[in-house]
Amino acid sequence: MNYIRTIFTLVLLFSFFIVKPVSGQQCKLTNTAFSSGEDIKYDLYLNRGILGVRAGRGSLTVTEANYRGENAYKMVMMLNTSGLAGSFYTVNDTLTSYVDKNLRPLLFTKEAFEGKDYSVERQSYTYEGDKVKIRAYRLWNGKELFDEVINSDHCTYDYLSILPYIRNLDYTGMKPGDRHHIRFISGKKSVNMYVNYQGISSLKANNGEKYEVINLSMTILDEAFANQKDALKASLTNDKNRIPVIIDTTLKIGTIRAILKDISGIRHP
Repeated sequence: MNYIRTIFTLVLLFSFFIVKPVSGQQCKLTNTAFSSGEDIKYDLYLNRGILGVRAGRGSLTVTEANYRGENAYKMVMMLNTSGLAGSFYTVNDTLTSYVDKNLRPLLFTKEAFEGKDYSVERQSYTYEGDKVKIRAYRLWNGKELFDEVINSDHCTYDYLSILPYIRNLDYTGMKPGDRHHIRFISGKKSVNMYVNYQGISSLKANNGEKYEVINLSMTILDEAFANQKDALKASLTNDKNRIPVIIDTTLKIGTIRAILKDISGIRHP
């Protein structure tokens, strides 16, 4: 009887501490961090083990757009390697994301030249109440790998739409180790993702300015990521703009680090 009672108690405790994802309707956020016209330039660095080398340039832009008759934000991130790092491993990626004015993803596309491989990825989102339907497509070196529909009743994000989401979260009162739970599209699967709060620090960007930043890591629970715990990382200015000063993206051969070089068109001068 004591054994059964112990098991029952553990089950109750486990169910109590499970972090439940947020439903589709509750995914809506008010954007206070950025506006159309924001343009951020980055210096790129390739980190492979203990080796870190200058790798090229990157950018992140935000403009007003119309997506299927709906007012939206269009974000474009470009990552382009050059020089020694570019000759060692080529990265020419263009990521595009449309999000509605509630910051819910509408469409994500990625066209990538990485090493000797060329790929195209697309995820389109349709909302019906608390439900979201996502059509996921991937082309790899001219071959279609999949074209499938994923159904979910939780907030679900991709590589780029996660940025406006984390820029508008409320981190007030959070302590290192606290986290937000959402869902992430990895290929043709919806997997668990955690936005982990890692505290406040200060750093100097490549524009010569020093910033107080909110440090975050994104855990993506999918075997496709060699480092699931820190699959993505970002440091955001601890002010109204929440500018991504550093963005770390995991690739097959290491991590591409983007460090702020220049910025214009910010919402809060």
